[in-house]
Amino acid sequence: MKRLVAWLMSGVLLAGLLLSLFLPAAAQAEERRNVADDKIAASEGKVDLNNSPVRSFQQFPGMYPTLAGKIVLGGPYEAIDDVLGLDLTERQKELFEKYRDNFTITPSSIALNEGFDRINNGVYR
Repeated sequence: MKRLVAWLMSGVLLAGLLLSLFLPAAAQAEERRNVADDKIAASEGKVDLNNSPVRSFQQFPGMYPTLAGKIVLGGPYEAIDDVLGLDLTERQKELFEKYRDNFTITPSSIALNEGFDRINNGVYR
């Protein structure tokens, strides 16, 4: 009985291997993509106001942490100018206008906005 089961199992395994040789690669499995990496790549080196964490604003003197926190908590945005509708001081508005060309907007992604990762993503120096 054990021999019969062993022969049947080897036959099933062999049939599976032969079938995988004849199926096209696209039918076997689609390319695995990381949604977060795709979203970050779409921002083209700019800070995405809908998906970037507070720490990404450190590169802009004066924006981190106060103004960056307001921007992150105030989203999602339809346009970059929507940030100016937040409760900002005149100095914060000037800072935002100064660095405006460094920002972009993409649709909000759950992969990058889940929980409080945008406020504190656990990355420390």
